[in-house]
Amino acid sequence: MAKLSLRAVQKLTCKKRDAWWTVVLVDPVATRMLIVMARFNFITPNRVTWAALFVGLGSAGFFLKGDTQSLIIGAALYHLSFILDCIDGKLARLKGNGTVFGGWLDYVFDRIRVLFCALALMGGQYLRNGDERFLLAALMVVFLDMLRYVDALQIYKMRMSMRAKIEKVTKEQRDAEEAAEASRTEDEAPKVQFMEDLLRENPEAEAELLKQQAGTAQVVDLHAQFRHRFPWYLRVRQALLRSRIRPHLISGIEFQMFIFIVGPLIGQILMTALVSAVLMGIFELIIMYKFWLSTRDFTTVMAELNEAAPSAAGSIAPHLHRGRHRRGVPEQVLADAELLNPQPEDDPGFQPYPQPYTQTYEPPARNEWPPYAHEFPQQGERFPQPGERAFDHQPQTRTQGRPMYAVPHTHQPQQHGYPGE
Repeated sequence: MAKLSLRAVQKLTCKKRDAWWTVVLVDPVATRMLIVMARFNFITPNRVTWAALFVGLGSAGFFLKGDTQSLIIGAALYHLSFILDCIDGKLARLKGNGTVFGGWLDYVFDRIRVLFCALALMGGQYLRNGDERFLLAALMVVFLDMLRYVDALQIYKMRMSMRAKIEKVTKEQRDAEEAAEASRTEDEAPKVQFMEDLLRENPEAEAELLKQQAGTAQVVDLHAQFRHRFPWYLRVRQALLRSRIRPHLISGIEFQMFIFIVGPLIGQILMTALVSAVLMGIFELIIMYKFWLSTRDFTTVMAELNEAAPSAAGSIAPHLHRGRHRRGVPEQVLADAELLNPQPEDDPGFQPYPQPYTQTYEPPARNEWPPYAHEFPQQGERFPQPGERAFDHQPQTRTQGRPMYAVPHTHQPQQHGYPGE
């Protein structure tokens, strides 16, 4: 295999924006190790991921011992584990043999490594010192790491959802225009572009200049309010991106590195964990605030795209103002006629309600008053004795049964039966 160029490997495998810890302390080592590892075909991204996990569990074993020498070795092994964790992605990008399962495996193993190392580091210090604050620190580290990555994943999904909705509405409008102007082809039609993509590709350019250079393409800016409220942010962002450093200076990566590397090396584990948690919490709140402003920009953009169709957001459906609970108000239709009268083919399991009983009540004849008098013994008759059935001593001519419904405000006598009837 021909010798790989370091500059070419760095340009092909390194991200355009990454954490400052990765850019400064990981990529220079990882790319050189990648050049050597890429020569062997048996080294695959998934095997490198497994190796990163085992090295991370080894660092947890040294953290559990708790002495100074073991903490230094554990910190060195954790940094090596993180370097291998970066190499698996770079190797997949270099050889093009990455898989969806490999991405999932990498994410899950990262969480497992953090969990075991946090419990081992704080648990080892608790066993040596008996300070219960280390147990609380372990819970804090695991919780914040989980919160950071879950929140980042959810925000990413929401951003992709907003972009998909904007692209869908824009495409529908473009298709309607193309139907009206059949001479214009789809390639000639203006397409929607997002300002964050333009700034990512041209980090040193100004937002307004990029919008002018887009030409006929529609540029959607979902961070306009944030940049308007913090104009200095764009200058800081451009200065950091010149070195491939993203503005999120204290993210999950720096949080882990400070706790599992810096803290054990300087011997201040609790203080380092507390400071790292506070700094990451501040940056996470900034990210959430920025995302909230982005959702407001999204609402504004969607309102501009849907000017022809006024939005009903924030209003109550008309049929809910007048219903059957209102007296003196005509009954309103609460649903479509198709829903109120479903057809058998719409719902195979639908069974109509049975028809109500329509037989009317007929009062007893005058000579049979009071009602139910035939159920009581007449002159010459007696009550049935135990073991006898009630109708054994009744005349055979009494055939009229009890009516189905009783007249309102009439008393229905109770049945007096015997056990076994």
